Amino acid sequence: MAREKKLSTDPPGSAEADLPDGTVVRIRALLPSLPPAGRVLGEHILANPAAVTGLTITELSAACGVSETSTVRFCRAIGFHGYAELRLALATEIGRAQGSGQYSRIVGSDITPTDDLSAVIEKISYADARAVEETAAQLDVGTLARVVDALVAAPRVDVYGVGASAFVAFDFQQKLHRIGRVAYAWSDTHIALTSAALLGKGDVAIGISHTGVTRDTIDALAEAKLHGATTVALTNFPRSAITRVADLVLTTAARETTFRSGATASRLAQLTVVDCMFVGVAQRTYADTRKALEKTREAIRGRRVTSRGERRSAGTGGA
Repeated sequence: MAREKKLSTDPPGSAEADLPDGTVVRIRALLPSLPPAGRVLGEHILANPAAVTGLTITELSAACGVSETSTVRFCRAIGFHGYAELRLALATEIGRAQGSGQYSRIVGSDITPTDDLSAVIEKISYADARAVEETAAQLDVGTLARVVDALVAAPRVDVYGVGASAFVAFDFQQKLHRIGRVAYAWSDTHIALTSAALLGKGDVAIGISHTGVTRDTIDALAEAKLHGATTVALTNFPRSAITRVADLVLTTAARETTFRSGATASRLAQLTVVDCMFVGVAQRTYADTRKALEKTREAIRGRRVTSRGERRSAGTGGA
């Protein structure tokens, strides 16, 4: 389940959703792992990153009710040497967004009870597109390549996920199974644990959890790791609990809204990473993949309803 967010009251153009680049994505991903003062600073920046670029460290610290030392620690915790570097990064990214016209779009970060359906459609499509774009932008290509290497070599793949993440797990299992890979997806905790106990060296176990704190998924991944399997975590938060039992970590960059928490943007972001893993495996096993796809396509060909025109064409050999 995603971090709870209140209904947005931010003026148009000031909300977190309008800033497309990496600093805001990084802050949002690391927010749950920060100490209380850091979370206050992070929330303040996410609420209006443009305003922060005009504040000194003294002004920002006072606005958040924290010490300047805490602000410096926050900057270092999210990967900057200090506040000046953070402010410069935000200003650069906002300038780039304004130049492309994205920052001026009046699309809030949340859906309000009074939004009409047109606004709902615009906000949902914008948030979903941003989740996919931001996930792709921050995805670590080197880590993805190592995951693909492990999957290609794996005799067996287990995928664990519960709730909305279970649908993503089953999607990945179906994709791998379609090209002849031995793969299983489990959402029941007992079955996931017993399956994980039978994995061994060379096998791959993938745990999918948006928050990274779902105990069922963490325990299954830990069990697989105990028996020598290569473990992969797919999560939105790179310092969450699931990453401590993962050999390799792939991250998404999704944000959820009040009415869509934990089930939509996060799922689309996860599916984006799943598709990248799948295509990576398919490329590496191209000949076998083509054969498997042809066989499986032929096996289900007769299960499709044929239109009258298609039947007439097939019967006469027509065009």
